[in-house]
Amino acid sequence: MIYWQLFLAFFIPGILGYGGGPASIPLVENEVVQNYEWMDVQEFSEVLALGNSLPGPIATKMAGYIGYEVAGVPGAFVAVFATVAPSLILMIMLLGLLFKYKDSPKVKRMTMYVRPVIAVLLGVMAWSFFKESFEGIGWLQTAILIVAGYVLMERVKVHPAFVIAGALAYGGFFL
Repeated sequence: MIYWQLFLAFFIPGILGYGGGPASIPLVENEVVQNYEWMDVQEFSEVLALGNSLPGPIATKMAGYIGYEVAGVPGAFVAVFATVAPSLILMIMLLGLLFKYKDSPKVKRMTMYVRPVIAVLLGVMAWSFFKESFEGIGWLQTAILIVAGYVLMERVKVHPAFVIAGALAYGGFFL
């Protein structure tokens, strides 16, 4: 029964929390603190502070921690699954719909219009990263990382994951 309660405690906020993890935090608090009384307000605020201090989505971190506290490793698995299940179900349904109408002229036109928007968003993000890097570590270090990344990925054909790991190591040692 505890696993079903964990599932509901995180599935319902996942459905109703429009806007992602931060929007669902009050809903999760209502389930965890008021409805099931697994934690008090102080404990929940500590879990929230811990979740905010770690990288990644807040809702899944909180679900994993609370699920583990309530029912161990299986509880953590159930709570995290319940948190991502609404998005997962919706994505599968939408993907099925998109796949069904993939040859439709309207769908082809829609994807044709979306591609330039994605390209612009990626360009803006790259410019933001470049600007932040230039301001943070200077032009020389930025240029070294850009040239090394280009040469390794485009000329030597090194996998991007290794280039990223190398850039992290470079930053850790030299910056």
